[in-house]
Order: sequence, then structure tokens, then C-alpha cells
Amino acid sequence: MVVAPGFIDMLGQSEYTILVDPRLPSKIFQGITTEITGEGESVAPLNDAILRADQEQYDHYHIQPDWRTFREYFSRLEKQHIGINIASYVGATRVRRMALGDNDVQPTAAQLEQMKEFVSEAMRDGAVGVSSSLEYAPAPYAKTEELIALAAEASKFGGIYATHMRNEGTGILPAIDEALHIGREAHIPVEIWHLKVGGKPSWGRMPEVVAKINAARAQGLDVSADTYAYPAWFNDFSAFIPAWAHDGGNAKLVERLKDPATRDRIRKDMLTPSDQWDNEWQEIPGPEAVLIGVVHNPQLLPLQGKTLAEIAKIWNKDPMDALFDLLIEDHALTSVAVFGMSEPDVALALQQPWVSVDNDSSGTSPDGMLGQEHPHPRAYGTFPRIMRKYVREEHKLTLEDAIRKFTALPAQRMRLTDRGVLKTGLCADIVIFDPRKVHDVATFDNPNQLSQGMEYVLVNAVPVIDHSEMTGALPGKVLRGPGYVP
Repeated sequence: MVVAPGFIDMLGQSEYTILVDPRLPSKIFQGITTEITGEGESVAPLNDAILRADQEQYDHYHIQPDWRTFREYFSRLEKQHIGINIASYVGATRVRRMALGDNDVQPTAAQLEQMKEFVSEAMRDGAVGVSSSLEYAPAPYAKTEELIALAAEASKFGGIYATHMRNEGTGILPAIDEALHIGREAHIPVEIWHLKVGGKPSWGRMPEVVAKINAARAQGLDVSADTYAYPAWFNDFSAFIPAWAHDGGNAKLVERLKDPATRDRIRKDMLTPSDQWDNEWQEIPGPEAVLIGVVHNPQLLPLQGKTLAEIAKIWNKDPMDALFDLLIEDHALTSVAVFGMSEPDVALALQQPWVSVDNDSSGTSPDGMLGQEHPHPRAYGTFPRIMRKYVREEHKLTLEDAIRKFTALPAQRMRLTDRGVLKTGLCADIVIFDPRKVHDVATFDNPNQLSQGMEYVLVNAVPVIDHSEMTGALPGKVLRGPGYVP
């Protein structure tokens, strides 16, 4: 058996599902004991307008949002108890929505001050930094200066700037430049989430990306990244639609998709290669590379697990029309897996010494309400898969390399000084497993399968897995950032 520190998921997305099943089986069976979340659209702050706009998402999970601030949300987690430790960024998207709604507008000086105040309040409440997710509307409407202002605010509290960059395809190098520029101007460490080169036109460019980041690090910039090491990403299906068509939120987007003239304009944009926005339609080999994951309209449940090509055939429609009509039917809430990366690029990113690991998926369970969804297999398999595929089978990493990427490296990045290594006096987040047997079971066809091989998983010294069985214990803690004011 190997005894190691508990694994740290650098982007976990469980802020809602932890309220549904606080044990988070998909996470603990991978050995994950700590999750960092809050990708651009964080769980707080919250106001009535956002509550109304996002009601369908809360209804999907049968959640009553009884919080408005991070302090109140964290307090709810502590009251109900949680299975793993959790920390969160405050999202630049959420802060923008609090002040400006979902509209394609620029903040006035007064509104920007208000947005900065939301960031500083979140930092005092315990957020670990500020994050952006610049592919998903309304985030693309934010100019670099707005992001610098928010990041500089988080920097005052010892925070980090984490980003899903503006472009992960043909425009990736300028997107990295923007992230580095924000880091420099705001005097803040930069974490690039789920580092990838997305889309067939960009395959083979990971060496350029690595060289660019290495050069910035050599100049003294504090920048690192993480990856989930699968060849498909998982995101909102609506991200295929250009940003201008999202102005005003999902309801407006659906209206535009129903209007023949606007629909034609959207189609034309998607058919035109561009590095001005992350045009996913140009990045996929074809509609067979898009797998429908999670739908919100119960009538669409039979489509989960089918490709866009299959749906187009069933509906007897052109694939792009099928995409538009599916978004209309599901109120633009569908999530999809997109096969858009090359394996050599994926492996090269994982091998970098400054790259840690993220699931980029919410904690879930094969049972109950969560088991009805069709997530990306990374939700269940990321960490064991790396040990099976890249350590045991392909020898692209040593076991020690992998464990460092799962533990000490992310703990150092997130300034978690009380965990991430095995040492007397630190919090006992510990995993025990047979390195010859630990493996992922989840597949794209059948994702709701727990990983195998974790014999014991302890969170804060309490077993959540004992002799390979889930105990149901909820010993997790909210981990608050350095700016926290009790």
C-alpha cells in the first residue's frame, strides 16, 4: 500500500451538488479530500435578479438558496456538514452580474467601485481569490482593465487570480498574454485553469504554450496551471454561440435563436473561422465530436449520452439547426462533452512540473438525483486515471510526480499551510491505496461509475472510506482564504 496526503482538486465545481449529496462519492473514491471551486460564476454574492435569472438551475437540484454572501453560504455548509474540505474563489462573472446584470455593457467608475467592494467583501468572508471564466457570457464583455481592477482588489487580501482564459483555441497565445498582464498589473499570482489547446486547428501547439509560460516564470512571474488530462472538455452547449448573441442572458439568447434573421447571423459567425472569440464549431472535427451530457428539460433526458450527429439524424435536421433547436428546448442550459484535444498536447501539459490536477466537474453520485445526469467521466475518474494511464501504463510520470501534482503542489499554490503533505501536527487528510490496482472505471458511454482502489480515505483524521467502503461521515471543513476576517 501507498500512504499519501489527500488529493486536492484545483477546480471542483461542487458548490451546488454538495448541498444535494454532501458525501460527494465521486470525489472521495478518487482520493480527493479538498476541492477548490468558483469558476467565474461563483455561488455568491447573490441578489434577487440573479436568483430569478438562475431559478431553473436551483430547481434542477431542488436547492433553496438561503444565502446572499459567502459568509452565509459557508455557514450553511458548516451547519449541514460536508464530506470533504472546500474553498472558493469569488467569480468576476458573478461580481459583474451583481452590478451590471447579463448585459453587454461597460461599468461606470461608480459601478466598478461597487464591483471591487463585492470582491473585498468576499475576500473578508473567506474567498481564496478572484476568478474569471472568459468564454461564457456575460464574462466576454469584460475588458482587461475591469479584470485587473478586480484582481488588484483580491491581491490586497493575499488572493490568487485564477482564469478560464478568453481563448483556448487559435487565439490562445494572446489569451495567455492577457492573463500574464493581469497578474503583472494587479501584483497577483496567476493560475491557468484546465490548460489545453482546444480545437483541431491548434493541435500540436502545446510546446509553444509551455514555452510561453516557462518564459514568464523565468522572468519571475508567479504563474502555474492545472489539467484534467482527458481529450474532451465539458462545457455549456451555449458556448458554441458567439458572445454578442448572449447579451441580456439565456432568455434573450433563446429569443434570438428563434428569430430567422438573427439565427442566420449566428450561423454565419459560427461558420467563419476567427480567433476573436473561442469558436468551438471551428474547433471540432464534426458533430460526432459533441456528446450531450446534462439536460434540464426532462423531456430531453433520452438525448443524454447521444452525439449531436445522432440527434441531427433522429430529428432529421442539419447538425447546426439541431444544436440551435436543442438550446431552445433546454432554455440554453445543456452541458456537453466536446472531443477537441490531441493526446500529445494533453500529455505534455500534464508533464510540466508547475501543472497540478483538477476534475473541473462537480462532485456527484451514481445514486439518487445526481445519478440521473450524464457527466464527463472526469467527474469520477481524473486522479485514478492519471495513475493508471500516465504512471503505470505509459510511464509519462513517476508515481511520486503524480502524487506531488495531487497534493504538495496544489497546497503550496493555494497556500494551504496545514495540509498537502504528511507531517506531524498537520491536518490528517490521508489516502491509502494499492498503486498497482487503483484505476478509473467511468467512460464517456457510462460515466456514473466510482473509481476503484482507494482502501482508506481520511478527511481531517476521520475515515470517509474504510476498507474500500464509504462510511457516510461528513468531517470536511470550509477552508477560508488569507483575507478572512472572523
